[in-house]
Amino acid sequence: MPLSAGGQPRFLARTARLIGLSFLAASHLALLLDVPANLDVLAVTVPLYAAMAAGFTIIGRTRSLLWSASVLVLGAATILLLGLDALGGGSGSTSSAAILLGSGALPALLVCNLDGPARIVTLSLGAVLALATTIVATADAITPVRSVLSFAVGWAALVGVSVWLSVSISRALARIARLGRAHLAERHATETEAQRRQGARLLHDTVLATLTLLAHSGVGVSPDALRAQASEDARLLRQLRLGGTPMPQSSGAYTLEATETSDLGHTLESVKQRFDRMGLTVSWHGAGRLLLPSDVLDAFLLSLAECLENVRRHSGVADAEVTITQDDTTVRAMVTDTGVGFDLDQVDSARLGLAESVIARIRDVGGRTRLFSAPGSGTTVVLEVPKL
Repeated sequence: MPLSAGGQPRFLARTARLIGLSFLAASHLALLLDVPANLDVLAVTVPLYAAMAAGFTIIGRTRSLLWSASVLVLGAATILLLGLDALGGGSGSTSSAAILLGSGALPALLVCNLDGPARIVTLSLGAVLALATTIVATADAITPVRSVLSFAVGWAALVGVSVWLSVSISRALARIARLGRAHLAERHATETEAQRRQGARLLHDTVLATLTLLAHSGVGVSPDALRAQASEDARLLRQLRLGGTPMPQSSGAYTLEATETSDLGHTLESVKQRFDRMGLTVSWHGAGRLLLPSDVLDAFLLSLAECLENVRRHSGVADAEVTITQDDTTVRAMVTDTGVGFDLDQVDSARLGLAESVIARIRDVGGRTRLFSAPGSGTTVVLEVPKL
């Protein structure tokens, strides 16, 4: 059962049922140990034991105060019958059964009935009744002092158990609440960090790329292509300002409408056309119309576009090759250029293009990135994403 504010009373009621039925069974077993002598008293008390067992069962489900009172009355009546000389009562076995009933089974009701005035009053009256009947029923076999002592120990122990359970559950609930708040704070921090990284990627892939073109006076890019890119960036910034969460539709373009799946072939064509406009000639190898989940497709295409953007800006050549392959579980893209290359160990960790817009983006969808380059030897980037 989940430990919650609503589950605490049910947990206590089930605990009371378990303790009550255990002592009830022990009391009845004490009678069965001397069946010939206790045959008459067994015949009379078996229905009462059955009724008390049913009462504890119902209390475990409903925590009924009426049934708690009924069990107390039935228990007192059973204790009196166990002490009747006419039924063979008052012996050692019947006295033991009476003690187990009055000092173990009946005080089990304390576990789930200490949370309201009416319940406390009912149990107090029941305790007085049970004590009186226990003293009377065991007078022939046990001195009143021993009966009172056994009764006091039993009820005090169950009071202690009840208080301990209530305090322990309250502390556990408080700790669970603290853990819940800590988890919520951690989740908010994670979501905030994810949004920050996503925003940084968006700005890097669009606005910063356009600003870089402007800083170099748009060398190698037609005015129309530059205007189209700037217009797309302006639309993205407006969406961000209005509180939207743009989703990538194709490389270099974002939309607020997400799609379940997309046709990879058509989207790759849009990537090719974009870089044709930007002055980079891309030779495409590999065929087939591939379908990927939208989030995987977004990461795959945007990382691929960032690789081509790096070729355009940093390689010193105006062409690149892209080879796309697939198997049953994975889609791969290999982007190759014959440009100046670079030393992998000298890449600035603060640069977003490789670390965030390629490696982290692919990793976030369960894929991986492999990078091969050396000064004067060109660069090859392998992107791998899962199909499922």
